[in-house]
Amino acid sequence: MPSLKEVKNRITSVVSTQQITKAMKMVAAAKLRRSQDRILQMRPFAKKMAYIFQNLSAAQADGIAENWFSQEREEKRILIVAVSSDRGLCGSFNTNVFKGVLKLIHDKYESQYRQGNVTILSIGKKAEDYFSKRKFSMVTEHTGIIANISYDRVAAAAEYIMDSYRAGIYDKVEVVYNEFKNVATQILRTEQYLPVHLPQGETKAAEVDYIYQPNHEEIISGLIPKSLKVQLFKAVLDSNAAENGARMTAMDKATENAGELLKELRLTYNRTRQAAITKEILEIVGGAEALKAS
Repeated sequence: MPSLKEVKNRITSVVSTQQITKAMKMVAAAKLRRSQDRILQMRPFAKKMAYIFQNLSAAQADGIAENWFSQEREEKRILIVAVSSDRGLCGSFNTNVFKGVLKLIHDKYESQYRQGNVTILSIGKKAEDYFSKRKFSMVTEHTGIIANISYDRVAAAAEYIMDSYRAGIYDKVEVVYNEFKNVATQILRTEQYLPVHLPQGETKAAEVDYIYQPNHEEIISGLIPKSLKVQLFKAVLDSNAAENGARMTAMDKATENAGELLKELRLTYNRTRQAAITKEILEIVGGAEALKAS
């Protein structure tokens, strides 16, 4: 049985930990409110932008000679964008991203990986740490986006991806991130970023019958980077909201677990204290009896 001092020290430690997890839960809740508002406002715009972009792309025929954004190529060199967090203590949030990337590589790009043609672009320090330790080819220039999320910083990463794809450095780009559903639920998403999937069959002619001013080519060439930047920005905002939700849930659970542990420790403390008191009483009674006998 542990001594009273040991149990008391553990109680003090658990109380301190509980206070920290409770404070972290409150901070995550405050951040979640802001990040949730941002992604809920962003989704309709991103959805409409993607819709217009796909319709315009489907409507183009001979207007653009170079259809680089939807051109299918032999998949020799693959870029996977892994969107994680900068910090831990958010449950399985980051682990799900890591598993999703590894599963994607195993299921679709095993041969490219063995040839060293799979590169990871990490958005978030946890992804950088995880994949760099496992000797993956890395692009780490955009890791710090999560610390201060802004459209300009995400747009810079999107420009790198687009320029690299257009130059033939990569033949396919995929994005792996957690989509925010609610505080307790995050959905792992794997989406093809480039080449862009154009609608086939389901888009009606009336839906793509646009009047172009000044011309089709300029509209498309201006809309391509804008749409792709918006889609990546949406993924980062989704991941940020999911991270805060996951951290809030994890800290809430940790606070509850600390409370349960405190109950057990206090019960142990009381039992140990009672046993010590009983032992002292027995020693006193035994000593008194010995004196009487003498």
